Amino acid sequence: MHTTTQVSWKIRTILFFISQSITLFGSTLVQMAIVWYVTLNTSSGVWVAAFSVCSYLPEFMISFLGGVWADRYHRKKLIIGADFIIAMVTLAMMLFMPYISNQTILLWALLIMSILRSLGAGIQTPAVNAVIPQLVPADQLMRFNGINATMQSIVRFAAPAAAGVILTIGTLRSTLSIDILTAVLGIGLLSCIFISYERKENEEAPVLTDLKTGISYAFSDKLIGRLLIIYGLFVFLCVPAGYLAGLLVSRVYGDTYGYLTMVELVGFAGMMVGGLLMSTWGGFKNRKTTLLLGLAIFGIMAILMGVSTNFIFYLILMTIYGVALTTVQTAITTLLQEKTDIAMQGRVFGLLGSMYSGCMPIGMAIFGPLADVIPLQWIMIASGIALIIIAMVMRCDCQFWSVPYTKN
Repeated sequence: MHTTTQVSWKIRTILFFISQSITLFGSTLVQMAIVWYVTLNTSSGVWVAAFSVCSYLPEFMISFLGGVWADRYHRKKLIIGADFIIAMVTLAMMLFMPYISNQTILLWALLIMSILRSLGAGIQTPAVNAVIPQLVPADQLMRFNGINATMQSIVRFAAPAAAGVILTIGTLRSTLSIDILTAVLGIGLLSCIFISYERKENEEAPVLTDLKTGISYAFSDKLIGRLLIIYGLFVFLCVPAGYLAGLLVSRVYGDTYGYLTMVELVGFAGMMVGGLLMSTWGGFKNRKTTLLLGLAIFGIMAILMGVSTNFIFYLILMTIYGVALTTVQTAITTLLQEKTDIAMQGRVFGLLGSMYSGCMPIGMAIFGPLADVIPLQWIMIASGIALIIIAMVMRCDCQFWSVPYTKN
């Protein structure tokens, strides 16, 4: 029988996950709608690339600073504040759209909105990841990170479909209004959740000092530093088989919306299955084993997708690819949450966010043009081999395994 305390932390955690899933739905909806709007109304690779860069680069630039703030100030208030600012920027765009008649001016306005929304995400994300260990006992982190991953995958599965329906029967402006509604609902729910906070003695210290301290702390620790590097390499090597999947499908299997949609759906379905797997199974006793197995399977799937010529087989591989993706992300997040001192969680997850928002665009900038020079399948196979090698190297890295860590 659960005690009142056990029920209390579980309810608070689930409500926290729900609040973040609600706001994530609105954010993903808007992001998809903007990209599709720009693609259909400009057919310009330059504009699409500009919006892609502006959706990630600002987040990369501010994530670590956002992590510093998450360690200094009340994390719940930071999350609410970031959500509120994003909602106000979206509201301003929605109100001004009817008065913008020039298409180019509208595109620039949407670009500025994307930059501001990305900055808000860079402040919010480290605080969210740092809050979870405050709510969840250490021995339950893997399971509840798996639950969170499942909920986020469901949102990312539903949001593109919802964006397509809304844009078909409505307008971009009506899509923006839904984002404001989800922000209100998410903020309202989060406001009702108790999250503890203790005032830090270093709140008045120079920010640069905290930045240096965070970097020194992260990379002087044998495990944390290696996990951040592994994650950066992982995101970078995800690009060929993951983010360029649409390009591969159009070249190999046929340039149809049906094929592209099926690939997106099975990918998110695999991520949901991965989240469910981690929430019920919880991984191996040693978290590192779970991480390296996920990396190896991910690499094998990338290789097999590169050599596949059958679309059904490709979809099966993409599903397993999604499972491995969630396994790797959940294992890394859990290891960092459990290993990092609570006072440094924000900065470490700020660095983790910077790894994602920095390495992904770099991968796109390198592998995208390269795929026009050599077959994308070759690049996918090479990236898969690289991921397997990384897993093998880490398995043989005595320092990585010498840090005592097993699940309670």
